[in-house]
Amino acid sequence: MELSAFDIQQARVKQVLYKSRLRSVLYGVREADAAQVDLVAEIMDGPHPHVVESPLGQWLDTMVKPQYGHHPEVLEIERTLQQMLSTGRDLAAQYQRGQIEESRTGLDRVNAQADRLNVLFDQLGQRLAIG
Repeated sequence: MELSAFDIQQARVKQVLYKSRLRSVLYGVREADAAQVDLVAEIMDGPHPHVVESPLGQWLDTMVKPQYGHHPEVLEIERTLQQMLSTGRDLAAQYQRGQIEESRTGLDRVNAQADRLNVLFDQLGQRLAIG
């Protein structure tokens, strides 16, 4: 199946949703609901959860890698996503240890990784002439 501009946009939405949910956990914006509990479990589950366990990782594994996995942008997207999830996991652990300000300050790293993902999505779209 060919990727479309809509598919790339869905990937962007998934990474924004991840950042939003992580921010909600770190700022305690609302009471922990099932989604936040799932996020913390997703972030804290094991020392290095596989990228596929995240919605963006699932998209990457099912929609992108089967046909486009050989492109360098796809490999870099996967690597950057792993870094972003690892950073999020570290920040959640800091928050749980009571290092609240440090965990919130660390969101800058997640934002930088998300920005990198957006650049890579653009590059992949250009390579595949998705417009």
